[in-house]
Amino acid sequence: MNMLHLVQAKRDGREHSVDELNWLMGEVVKGTIPDYQLSAWLMAVYFRGMTPTETAGLTRAMVNTGRRLDLSSLGPHVADKHSTGGVGDKTSLLVAPMVAACGVPVAKMSGRGLGFSGGTLDKLESIPGFRVELSAHEFVAAVRTVGLVIASQSPDLAPADGKLYALRDVTATVESLPLIASSIMSKKIAAGANAVVLDVKVGRGAFMKSLDEARALAAAMRDIGREVGRNVRAVISDMEQPLGNAVGNALEVREAIESLRGSGPPDLMEVALELGTNLLEMTGRAGSTDEGRALLVQAINSGQALERFRAFVANQGGDPVIVDHLERLPKAPVQYEVTAPSAGYVRVIDAEAIGRASVEIGAGRKVKGEKIDPSVGFVLHSKVGDAVREGDSLATIHAAGKEDAERIAPALLGAFDLTRDPVAAPRVIIETVK
Repeated sequence: MNMLHLVQAKRDGREHSVDELNWLMGEVVKGTIPDYQLSAWLMAVYFRGMTPTETAGLTRAMVNTGRRLDLSSLGPHVADKHSTGGVGDKTSLLVAPMVAACGVPVAKMSGRGLGFSGGTLDKLESIPGFRVELSAHEFVAAVRTVGLVIASQSPDLAPADGKLYALRDVTATVESLPLIASSIMSKKIAAGANAVVLDVKVGRGAFMKSLDEARALAAAMRDIGREVGRNVRAVISDMEQPLGNAVGNALEVREAIESLRGSGPPDLMEVALELGTNLLEMTGRAGSTDEGRALLVQAINSGQALERFRAFVANQGGDPVIVDHLERLPKAPVQYEVTAPSAGYVRVIDAEAIGRASVEIGAGRKVKGEKIDPSVGFVLHSKVGDAVREGDSLATIHAAGKEDAERIAPALLGAFDLTRDPVAAPRVIIETVK
């Protein structure tokens, strides 16, 4: 095979064969293709796109470059959940123990936050002692013991994707639908779960800004799942405003635990219940949406979901006492109120602006590997549609120092837009692609 021919073929809009894609991904892992040729191919894919069959072939080729976990010994169904990223999105910390408490094993590999999109691993590491790096044996053993594991992505799963993504990030080819879909799905397939629900975020604080883009990505990933024999559904959910009230790692863990106790914010609970219900239906644990939702609510009301979270934390080295004593989570020394300058109704809370402010205060990373402060962040006291009076607290800033809080306060206030006229609360769940 010849890389120049593959670049020319994609430049001219021709479809790659399975053999060509397998060869290409193999050479990517070996490092034999010059970056300039691989960059040219990525740009050709960006402009020319890929057919559904071709995208599935690329996904399989990526999976074949590394190890694939075998979870078949854990039962006929193993569930996984993935989010395309957002602000205040801590749903994995709810969905996983809720579904596991209903008798469906959950095996999830997660990532860290980069930019204004928070990472599940960073949230979990705010729990004292919690381990996210597990061997393959420990990963499987955790599911067998507790019915639940959330750990870091193993570097030997779909290694071609890691190499491709690093190049996409510096060649303006990240926003390619087939490349996004194959990147996500290659890791999900390699991780071994056979029932995957995808939370595709759309809006200001999401990667996909329009509903058409979100629908296209959801359909592409569903189609890949079908091509490779996985049961995949995608829930499209709103990310115009942050999800829930808390933004910041320890603050989001606190909110997740409060939600598992039954006192979570309505929008967060709605997304978690929708994702969890789909997983229970997909795995046959529930015969209908109503039955699945009832099982999840029962898992919360009975305390079983919270107990599953406690066992999960303890099994991965974390301090399970935090479940009962939230004050043991990292706490910022300064709390600073951002108040409403006038009375009115909340029309907009710009999720991206909130996310970028959280990075500036130290809750997220500007560059990969940067150290974060698990204690800092924001707690919102109003959501879109709420009425506020002049002087009411819109949000509390949790900061390492008063100067940090005062510096970030204008940006946080600027994310809120108030109006005199009543505003309807937005839909949280937009649609489900089955």
